[in-house]
This record gives sequence, C-alpha cells and structure tokens, in this order.
Amino acid sequence: MPLAAVEPAWPEETQQARREPQSPKCDRSQFRVVLDIGHTADALGAISARNVPEYFFNYRLAAQIERSLIDDGFSKTVLLATRGPARPSLLDRVAGANGLSPNLLVSIHHDSVPDSLLESWEFEGKKSHFSDRFSGHSIFVSYANSHRDGSVLFGRLLGKELKDRGLQFARQYTQPIMGRYQHKLIDPDVGVYRYDQLVVLRATRMPAVLFEAGSIINREEELQMNSGERRDLISASLTAAVEMFCNRRRPNRFRG
Repeated sequence: MPLAAVEPAWPEETQQARREPQSPKCDRSQFRVVLDIGHTADALGAISARNVPEYFFNYRLAAQIERSLIDDGFSKTVLLATRGPARPSLLDRVAGANGLSPNLLVSIHHDSVPDSLLESWEFEGKKSHFSDRFSGHSIFVSYANSHRDGSVLFGRLLGKELKDRGLQFARQYTQPIMGRYQHKLIDPDVGVYRYDQLVVLRATRMPAVLFEAGSIINREEELQMNSGERRDLISASLTAAVEMFCNRRRPNRFRG
C-alpha cells in the first residue's frame, strides 16, 4: 500500500546534534528524564501472544533504562508509575510528569494490533491471540505538545540510535488497514510518527515521545523482547539519544 505523505527525514539540527561531542554545557546531574511506565497494574494494556500483560514488559524495560541513565550520570531520572483504571491513571501520570518539571518525558510501551487483525492459537493449553504480520518499534510525537520541536528532535535521535544498532521500525501505521490507528510518518528513515491526540504527549509541558519498544503480539518478537540482549540494545539506544539531546537543551533548575 502507498505510504502517507512524509516530511524531510533528517534536518540539519539533528545531524549537528549527532556530530557534536559531549561538552560541559550538558550538565547530566541537572537534566531530568521522566520514564513513564505505560498502563498500570489495574489497567494492564495489551496482552501478549503468550498471555503476558503489556504492563509487565513496560515496567521491566523502563526500570532497565532508568538504571542505564543513572549509571550514565543522569541522576535525576525518575521512573513514573501510577495506580488505578486507565483514564484516571493516565491523567495522574500527566499531572505527575508536569509536577516534576523534567527536561524530557519518554512513555514506555509495547505494541499490539487492532482486534480485527488478531488470529487465534493455543499456548500452554490456553486460548490465545497473535499476529505475526507486523513487527518493530515505533516512536510517536504530538504536534499539540508545547515543545513540539524538541519532541521531534528527540524522536529522531532515538530512532537513529535504534537504527544504528540494527533495529527496524514498524511500518504498518501508514496503512489504511490500521483504521483509526493509522498515522502520518514524519520521518521515514527512522520511524517517527505523528499522533497529536495522545494525552501523555499533548498535555505534558516538556518535550515528550511515546516509544512502542516492539510488538508483543508477534510471537517471534515477543521472545526477542523477553531477551536481555534486546533490552540492552534498547537501553543503550535511549541513553545515547538522551546524551545528544541533553547537549541541545538547557537543563531546568530544580528546588531542594
């Protein structure tokens, strides 16, 4: 199927960010990243091909990224988790993120497909669903975010780091078969999509991206997402992208 219209893939400022060496202007100790754990223990998100809730994958990956960032000097990194049903907990996460005044928010998720694309199988004696049709990660930004340019810049930096480590982005979101989940691909080189309506992106007051780390409804990719090797690649990619982004942004000053 034809791709949706796209915008220029790799602006000069992003190339410049990748060329610049680390410099003293990036004070990692004052640069705060909030890692938003998608969903909650009460609203588990998608269910994987082997009946594991998305929230488990989100929490595990976000915790590993948190450790990676702190080890890299970003000591103000915060892991943001909330409780309760879907909509109230989402609003709580937005309020919590805004209250922390971070320099960057990354919402960690794992992907599935629309119900119409699911197939049935049996796993360990239990009826389950899968879709091996699509795989890969996706990065979403909202043009309604008050820091649109910063959001797009970080999304592109993250996408390039993932690409450099051999990871492929999901391409199905441009296709009509995705229905209401169809989105505009704004960077066809590294897989950054526009999704203006996402509350966690449009209502937060800092550069923000939503990162679908991989498809857990794809039976093979679910196994990969369970591997330490894949999580190491993702953590390294995100940490490197934060380093470059920090060089391009002024850190907030925190009280206390």
